[in-house]
Parts: sequence; C-alpha cells; structure tokens
Amino acid sequence: MGDHITTRFESDRAYITLNRPGKHNGLTLEMLRDLVAAARKVAEHKETRVVIVSGNGPSFSSGLDIAAATRDPLAIVREFLPRPWRGTNTFQEACWAWRRLDVPVIAAVHGRCFGGGLQLALAADFRIAAPTAEFSVMEAAHGLIPDMSGAATLSQLIGIDQALLLTMTADPVDAAQARKIGLITDIADDPQAAAEILADRITARDPRAVAAAKRLFDRSWQRNSRATFAAERAAQVPLLLRKALTRS
Repeated sequence: MGDHITTRFESDRAYITLNRPGKHNGLTLEMLRDLVAAARKVAEHKETRVVIVSGNGPSFSSGLDIAAATRDPLAIVREFLPRPWRGTNTFQEACWAWRRLDVPVIAAVHGRCFGGGLQLALAADFRIAAPTAEFSVMEAAHGLIPDMSGAATLSQLIGIDQALLLTMTADPVDAAQARKIGLITDIADDPQAAAEILADRITARDPRAVAAAKRLFDRSWQRNSRATFAAERAAQVPLLLRKALTRS
C-alpha cells in the first residue's frame, strides 16, 4: 500500500488513517485501492476487535480528488467496473469493505467530511465528530451523484427528504445539524478519544455477539444493497459521459 493510507494494529484495535493532509485527505484512485486492501488486511488480523478510521491533518477527507483522478480516464473506467463476486466497483468497495468486516468500525471525524470522504464515514458503523466538523454530499457541485455506496448508507441512516436535500444542494451542514438528522452518531471535542472510549465499551462484550449483531442488522436493515450499487453506477454513467464530452 502507498503512504496515503496507513494501517496500524495495537492490541485489539486497528487504526486506519487517511494521510494526505496537504490535500485535506482528498482521495486518489490509489487511496481507494489501498482502502480496499486495508480492509482485507484487517479482516485477516484475527486479534482485531474494533477499527478506528480517522484523517491526518486539518480534515477527515475533502472527498475524491477529481483533478488527480481524471488524469487517467482509462483507470477510472477500470475501477468503475464492478467485481461480479462482490457487486461493487473500487469506488464502492473502498467504503463498503468496512461494512463487510465482522468487527465494528468507528469513524473519528474532524474538519471537512465531503463527498467520497463522507461516504467512507457513512460506511462505518459509528461516526463521532468534532463540533466544528462539516459534512456535505458534495457530488452535486460537480454535476454528479454519490456513487461510493452513499445511496445505500444514506437510506439506512436518514429520511429520504433529508437525503435528497443533501444530495441535490451539496450544501454543507455542521455537526449539530448532522447529529439532528441522524447523519452522525455523536459529537465530541476530541473525536479520537471518544472513539477509544466507545471501543472500550464494545470490546467489553462478547466478540461473537458483537459480530452477530453487526451481521444481523446489516442484512435486515438494507436487504438489497447490491441492487443499490448497480443503480448508483447506472445513474452516474450518463453524468460522467456528459462531463467527458463537454471537456473534449
């Protein structure tokens, strides 16, 4: 894996850190691939009981770095194609891979949590945010829609009117509003410390029961996420093609 996604194991915890601080942890294609690889690595590390995902620098993540990603259009096409055995492409799997884990995932959020960064946070089981954190379904600002599993996670967490409002306007919301509509779990002055406290509470319980609860709720809350991922891709393709034709 590259230097922009770091994975550290300590006792019963796995720490995943977005490490591109100079770009507010804007996500590159390499970082998306590395997030998928990091989730696989965590799954193989049987001592892990909780995962904490955070961002280094001023923000959790400002979303997909479109300028960096579009330097290689063919790579975007390759990563956009779904894996038949998973039902997700790389963009979606970079987020949904964390839902596939049997252990709970906590996102400790500060600064900007926009676009693909928000979709990554939404794919965690819990989101603890700093009071000054900002959240935005930013894709509409670029003439796109959330297509990194965001449709599946938004439908689990908030009402359709709020999901449409966030998606159609791309307006940022503060942590208080995000908590009010159910976008985040809690607010803490120190999200990392609060994530550790929550991890302590979870690891005090039987890991088999914790894993069973995650699988039960994931399978019953949203029964057809695979179809949702296909719908995301189908809705995004004409928007991407239009943008490509406009630029050419």
